[in-house]
Amino acid sequence: MAHTTVQPSTASLTAGLLDASRGPLHPLAAQTLTAALGVAWADPGARHAPGRAARAHLDTARAVLAGALGARPDELSLHGSAEEALALGLDGLLHARRRAGDRTVAGATERSVLLLRAGAEDAVAVEGTGRVDADAWERAVAAPGVAAAVLQTANGEVGTRQPVERLARAARDAGVPLLLDATASVGREPLPPGAGDVVVADAASFGGPPLGLLVVRTGTRSSLPAPRREAEHGRAFAAPWVPLALAAAEAWRQTEHACADDTREARALVDRVRAAAAGVRDVEVLGDPTDALPHVVTFSVLLADGEALVDELAARGVAVASGSACTSSTLRPSHVLAAMGVLTHGNVRVTLPLASVAPDREDAVALLCRELPDAVRAVRVRMGTEDL
Repeated sequence: MAHTTVQPSTASLTAGLLDASRGPLHPLAAQTLTAALGVAWADPGARHAPGRAARAHLDTARAVLAGALGARPDELSLHGSAEEALALGLDGLLHARRRAGDRTVAGATERSVLLLRAGAEDAVAVEGTGRVDADAWERAVAAPGVAAAVLQTANGEVGTRQPVERLARAARDAGVPLLLDATASVGREPLPPGAGDVVVADAASFGGPPLGLLVVRTGTRSSLPAPRREAEHGRAFAAPWVPLALAAAEAWRQTEHACADDTREARALVDRVRAAAAGVRDVEVLGDPTDALPHVVTFSVLLADGEALVDELAARGVAVASGSACTSSTLRPSHVLAAMGVLTHGNVRVTLPLASVAPDREDAVALLCRELPDAVRAVRVRMGTEDL
């Protein structure tokens, strides 16, 4: 007798979802992906009719996605992940400028894939909110031997925005090319105009599939070491899978249209979470309270374990995260929080999904605010720290 596997509904998976560092596909992006399987499956480099059709679809998707980053289609390449795009973007700058030096200027809260290349021990210090020390950054980019600089538009773990205009100007004045990491912000708020010689985004941040978007602006010196890459303007070994590119483009079309309303609603929901967390004993809400991404908030709970809090809230129907959004392991203490000088354990991160993929997110926030005090108390009781 044949067995049938019952798949959970999309609604059941997004109920209580407050961890959208990688959220579900926008419904229309999912439909586009399914439809594209029948018309854009071929190798876009092939000369036969299916290949030419796939190429036309890829060109269309590339134009849409380039527009999302204020770039030209011939400046944009598509990659398997945002991490891959970040690594390629920085490697291209460093290899092209290897005669100028081998140092990379980076803030201490940058993503791990960049800090590993930049050298975390040389990272520029950040303030208590996670904002880069602008004076220290200006001195660092003006120092001898600097080949490149990397800067996030905003931190994906605590939400704090960086002073992109000032720091980009300092890099430009020093003749140092800048990689702008916009993986946490694109689709949630506009990009700073003209900032970044190289710009990286993640289609997953605006309801698309996890597809890395890498822009190398015309005139920027960038070259990758051997072996030679044939696809994506010499930045990839193979062309992207076209259905993914089409799904990402559709997600951007839909998100761009709804961005202003979604941002306003998300900001109000995040403010509710901040207020609820601040009302619990020995809980510190982290990051800048106003100059921050509209959909991210993190708080640290003294005398409690972050993973235990995540599990306790999950048992109550709320999906949140702990650890660092910038690393691949939730078991590793957050280098972002460590750089900020705040508690690295007992932290909970909320990343609101787009309303288009989680229409019940307001209910999820209400549930979190209602359950948080008792969840914290329950974890502390189990740990024997409630009366400390």
